[in-house]
Amino acid sequence: QVQLQESGPGLVKPSQTLSLTCTVSGASMATGNDYWSWIRQPPGKELEWMGVISYSGSTYYSPHLKIRTSIAKDTSKNQFTLQLVSVTPEDTAVYYCAASKKLILGATAKDLYDSWGQGMQVTVSS
Repeated sequence: QVQLQESGPGLVKPSQTLSLTCTVSGASMATGNDYWSWIRQPPGKELEWMGVISYSGSTYYSPHLKIRTSIAKDTSKNQFTLQLVSVTPEDTAVYYCAASKKLILGATAKDLYDSWGQGMQVTVSS
């Protein structure tokens, strides 16, 4: 069973870069054929798909967030990361990392994914 754990700063100032890490256990990112996603949920709103990185390193992003988002992976650490630049208070959300055996673009239904992190609250405020 793959387990995921988000980590990073819980408070980011406006205009700065939000950086989160998802640590993977129970699976090897170096040898597997999984897809690693970031999803967020702003307060009072639905889940929002942000992007995904494949086992081969290909990345796909939400058109809405593409110009501000970067997802990368470090297989030596069994981690993947999210960077969101030029944040505003509207980027305040609970951020989740998720894993799947299939490429999922845009969908956020929890049963589509094999594993989810517990989520991490990130607040953008000065």
